[in-house]
Amino acid sequence: MPDNAENGTVESLSLCDELIIMLLNEQSGYFYQVPGWELNCTFAGAVLAELSLLSRIDTDMTSLLVVDRTETGNPILDPMLRRIMDEPVQRNARYWIECFATEAEPIIDMTLDRLVGMGILEHHDGEFWTLVPNYRHANPARDSEKGGGTASKFIKTRIREAIFTDTIPDSRDIIIVCLVNTCDVFRFIYELDDKAEERIRLICQMDLISRSITDAVEHKIASPMLRRSHLARQLPSVSLSRLPFNRNFRQGNVPALFSDLAKEYGPVFRIKLPFAKPIIFLAGPQTNFWVHRRGRRHLRARDYFSDLEQMYGACGVLPSLDGAEHFRLRKAISPAYSRSRLEVQLDRFYHYAYQFMSEWKVGAAYPATPLSRRMINAQLSPLSISVETQDIIDDLILFKERALTTHVAKILPKFMLWTPKMKRKARVIDTLMKRVQSVHTPAQRAGCPRNLADDWLSLHSSDPLLVPESNLRFAISTSLLASYYLGDAFSFVLYAMASQPEILERIQVEADALFDGGNPESGDYSPTATDVTRRFIMECLRMYPIVPVSLRDVMNSCEVEGYEIPYGSRVFIAQTAAHYMEDVFPDPYRFDIDRYLPSRAEHRSPGYAPYGLGTHTCLGTRWLDLQLAINVLIVARYFVIRVSPRNYKLRFHPIPSMKPSRKLKILIAEQRHELPG
Repeated sequence: MPDNAENGTVESLSLCDELIIMLLNEQSGYFYQVPGWELNCTFAGAVLAELSLLSRIDTDMTSLLVVDRTETGNPILDPMLRRIMDEPVQRNARYWIECFATEAEPIIDMTLDRLVGMGILEHHDGEFWTLVPNYRHANPARDSEKGGGTASKFIKTRIREAIFTDTIPDSRDIIIVCLVNTCDVFRFIYELDDKAEERIRLICQMDLISRSITDAVEHKIASPMLRRSHLARQLPSVSLSRLPFNRNFRQGNVPALFSDLAKEYGPVFRIKLPFAKPIIFLAGPQTNFWVHRRGRRHLRARDYFSDLEQMYGACGVLPSLDGAEHFRLRKAISPAYSRSRLEVQLDRFYHYAYQFMSEWKVGAAYPATPLSRRMINAQLSPLSISVETQDIIDDLILFKERALTTHVAKILPKFMLWTPKMKRKARVIDTLMKRVQSVHTPAQRAGCPRNLADDWLSLHSSDPLLVPESNLRFAISTSLLASYYLGDAFSFVLYAMASQPEILERIQVEADALFDGGNPESGDYSPTATDVTRRFIMECLRMYPIVPVSLRDVMNSCEVEGYEIPYGSRVFIAQTAAHYMEDVFPDPYRFDIDRYLPSRAEHRSPGYAPYGLGTHTCLGTRWLDLQLAINVLIVARYFVIRVSPRNYKLRFHPIPSMKPSRKLKILIAEQRHELPG
């Protein structure tokens, strides 16, 4: 919270600020959905109305005039004021609303950033927003009159009085009423009767700029004209027969493959498949930004995931939900995936890590992917669900991989999931559930650190509609599959350490400084103390992302980078294609941890997306980052590792997610220190 909020001082809100606050649905963490042209006209009108309130412009029925050329100091308003001043021909308000509507998205983004900076909004991972409850709105006199409280309460109280009483609203409230009415969301905020709706119509006629906004929205002169040329553009098509000639396709490097295709065909293209509909792909930083900020209006996860959740006997699990229900469940379960949950269990974490590594033999070479998955599971399983699962984790992973290839990727026919072998593997889910239920009784959990299974079971107990019993098998069994994804990420990390001795030596320096006095506390893993390790992991996640592509279905037609994508289409979001784009990461095939130094900060863009985009961004990123970092440091502290065979060239096994090829082994070349008992 900024000092101005802590000290009780306040800062004035603009019309754009107040409009954003009115449009936020505080129960869902989403903004009320408003069609693009209407929303853009509304924000363009808010800019003009703010300039009018600041006495920079004036308007009548036929023209809009600049009456004061002094800039306001507001980075949103001043560029628009200069545009009006530079126009050689005098225009009316509607002209400028339609003109600025095409540039409204940056206005919205800057307003969101401003509200976060003021401590009014809080931005959460996954593109959710909430209001900070104890921020006080500017203008204490009016605040006192209207009842005070949060910025949202203050604004909505003012507008409620304007609509439901006969008081004459001031000019600012007249404009806010018109702006919100243009977005057609009053029906979600207040219970309106005929009298209130008539009152709203009357208020909207009191201001000329407000009437111009309404005219621009109702007639939509500019919108069809701007979109018609785009609709004529055909999506570039990639012939399937061309892919085998691509080097990255042959190596299984999925993000680099889509980077190549985007470079040749553009950020939106389709790949033709035999006997099936073409697949649409989005690839590049611009499409990443669109998905992250705008995708929730147009894309949903439910359709592609429904087969998989039904296979577990579940319905409405977290990965398949969208909208308010997704936000509600994500918010409820997020503490279980937080970094703090791992930090309070570091002593146990070290014990499980040392116990697993005690079996490593100097001179032995271990298959990289199974080694990494089992090491991660040896830590995750007891910490997250309080049971040991090393004897069944391989079967759980094999069943999940087959489920993904049959029900999501659809590479194999569905009957391949129900062969006699796979039926035997599926039974381990019941084994897992029995183990979890046997130790999660109140007496046995008394005094124990709260874990993921505790959270799922208590959510089911307190809200069985949100987390029904039918969803627990999926929720608890798939939570262990972090061993699968994080384990595969760790296998790439081990490869990068083993194949680059000079980087391993730099990590060893950090590890020795941290561990020389014993096991570090959570606060010891500061950005300064783990600088090389942190940047090393970030580069591994860039070059070797585990989930390079996300699937979504289009529920509302949308336009992306000038191409219209109709509803009902399936879209593959290649969010990591930008990891191999020269204009985002120069020399992208070079492993370079200095990319993340403050002087370069190449990851500070929508092009860096190792954990996904938008509302379905990975929930446990901070836990995973810490667990990866500690494991890297522990390995570097106690062992020297090398790639085996010595002449191994990295190739990828990309289905159903990215991992090194099976030929990669990790050689334990030397033990540097004795493992703690």
